[in-house]
Amino acid sequence: MNNTTMTAAPKAPLIRKIGYGFGDMSSSMFWKIFTAYLPFFYSTVFGLSLVDATFLMLVTRVWDAVSDPMMGIIADRTQTKWGKYRPYLLWIAIPFSIVGILLFTTPDMAYAGKRIWAYVTYIMMMTVYTAINVPYGAMLGVMTADSDEKTVFSSFRMFFAYAGSFVVLAGWEPLCKFFNKVQGIESSVNAPSSWQYAMIVVAVCCFVLFLLTFLLTRETVKTMTKESSVGSDLKTLFRNAPWWILLGGVLFFNLFSAIRYTAGPFFFASVIGDGAQLQIFSTQFLFYAGIFFAVGEVSNMAGVAMTPFITSKLGKKSTYMYALILMIVFSCLFFFVPLTSGGYWVMMLLQVMINILTGIISPLVWSMYADIADFAEHKFNTSSTGLIFSSSSMAQKFGGAIGGSAVTAILAAIGFSTEASAVQTESALVWVRALMSFVPAVVAGLSLFFISIYPLTTKKMKEIQSELEIRRAAK
Repeated sequence: MNNTTMTAAPKAPLIRKIGYGFGDMSSSMFWKIFTAYLPFFYSTVFGLSLVDATFLMLVTRVWDAVSDPMMGIIADRTQTKWGKYRPYLLWIAIPFSIVGILLFTTPDMAYAGKRIWAYVTYIMMMTVYTAINVPYGAMLGVMTADSDEKTVFSSFRMFFAYAGSFVVLAGWEPLCKFFNKVQGIESSVNAPSSWQYAMIVVAVCCFVLFLLTFLLTRETVKTMTKESSVGSDLKTLFRNAPWWILLGGVLFFNLFSAIRYTAGPFFFASVIGDGAQLQIFSTQFLFYAGIFFAVGEVSNMAGVAMTPFITSKLGKKSTYMYALILMIVFSCLFFFVPLTSGGYWVMMLLQVMINILTGIISPLVWSMYADIADFAEHKFNTSSTGLIFSSSSMAQKFGGAIGGSAVTAILAAIGFSTEASAVQTESALVWVRALMSFVPAVVAGLSLFFISIYPLTTKKMKEIQSELEIRRAAK
């Protein structure tokens, strides 16, 4: 029996956790706009057909399948005075912001030229997103050695992520309308230039936030120096069973959210319609997609705040599973809510409950990837933190792409019309409602299957981290 005394890792200062949170606040401001509005933008503002929008989001995933692990491998082998992963926050912040603006720019071209522009800018956006987010995610594995502290860092990350999402989702449509007004455009439909100007505002905010993350964070855990070949790292990754299992669970979790966010604008445009009101006593408020999703982001924040306490009682795996079960139930109930003023309040309540649950899960995802990095170092004697965390970025982008393309493909198949004045068929409206309810419920069920067989329990991780502490101290 080993008699070495284990000392608790020092707690990171609060400002470092806040600084880390700013990074995902920046990413999420972009990502939620992409998820909620990009398919709608392409099909109703930019001018692509639903079929072309579907293929665009699917084809570009082939590049992501290569670029995400490639970036992880590069980051693992980076050595600077700032660390392995942190410098990318400084290097990529400006390209990240510029390409986001280009993505929401509608060029004055013929249809074929616009389609090429869409492919080029979308691939560029996913590339710079990978280049900054894979290293950012991997930083979680080197800012603290303590598993519980990683959950706290991850909770700060997701709290600020949802705060950024709330701001951008609540403000996006009013911001577009503001630029419509500035340009003297009298229309209920936001002009392409207004979408571009709104994204410029968001992009500037994102740049500042990533710069703050770089300035306020530090890498404190010295993992093994990379001496193994890329082929060896990939071979080790493919032998990492917990990585495969979590990848499946996270992919379907991201797909759940992506389907709801992508379907949301179509749901409000066709099922809810313009002018729907939420009434509080004698005061009425407009019920629209932005406010629906913004309330969800606040609920996400509440869920994130609960995560450390719940996982301390139940463990990460059990918390993840119970949250998924409730998500399935609440999603199915959403289909049966009547389209009345009272029904709109029920929709909001279900949105709150669903997003509290997704908020609980989100920090667990990143913390569990950090556990898998420790598992890999323990079992295979190699540190591939960046490569392992690249899978989280890949799962997020694949989930977003598959969710977005699945929604647009279904809408195209059922004859949904993107014309502003179109009257949708009854079957099309039923399918749109299913995309907000039964379809994501099935996807959550698939995530539940994978998480149910995930092997890295709380007890197992305590054993692994105790042995790793001895190894690292002996270097």
